[in-house]
Amino acid sequence: MGTTPQPRKSDTRERIQRTALALFVSRGYEKTSLREIAEELGVTKAALYYHFKTKEDILSALSDQLGRPVDELIAWGEAQPPTLETKRELLRRYSVALRDAAPIYRILQENQATLRELSIGEALRERVTAVSRLIHAGDGALETSVRFSSALLTVHHGAFTLETLKGDPEDKRAALLRVALEILDSADRTDAGREETEPATTR
Repeated sequence: MGTTPQPRKSDTRERIQRTALALFVSRGYEKTSLREIAEELGVTKAALYYHFKTKEDILSALSDQLGRPVDELIAWGEAQPPTLETKRELLRRYSVALRDAAPIYRILQENQATLRELSIGEALRERVTAVSRLIHAGDGALETSVRFSSALLTVHHGAFTLETLKGDPEDKRAALLRVALEILDSADRTDAGREETEPATTR
C-alpha cells in the first residue's frame, strides 16, 4: 500500500506565512494571535511553534520573502551606470515590487508604534534608502534632485495614498508610474536646458 505524501517543511512554512499575512491585513497585526493563526490553519499551537516562535518571526519571514525583489533590484541598480534610462528602469521595477510587497508596508504603516523597534522596520527603511540613493546617483543640480525625489515619492507613497480611490489597482499603479516617469524626464530636460544656457551666462 502507498503512503500519503507528507507536506514538506517549506510548504508548511509557506502556508503559515500566507495565512498569517491574510489575518494581519484583515484583523490587524496587534489583534492577531498565534493561536488564531493556528486555528485558521487547522493545526495545534505547538505545531505552529515548530516553525515560528513569535508573530515577529512570521512577519520577518514575510518581509524577507516579499522584500527579495527589492533587494535584487538594488543589486542590479548598483551594477548599472547612473543614467536616465537606469533610473527609469529602477522606477518601473520598484513599482512592480511595491505592488507585490504592499501588504507588508501596509502592516508597518498601521502598526508603527508596535513595530518601530523591530528589525523588520529597519530592514524596510534600508531598502527605501538604497533605492533613493540609486535614483539620486550622478551629478545634478538641486532642482534635478528634487525632481528625482518627487518621482520616487510618486511611486512609493502614491501606491498607498491612492488605495481609497475607486478603480482597478493595476490601473492606478500604471498611472502613478507614468506620472513618475514624466517627472524623471523633466529632470533630464532641466539639466539639458541648464547646460545650453551656461556658456551664455558665464561669458
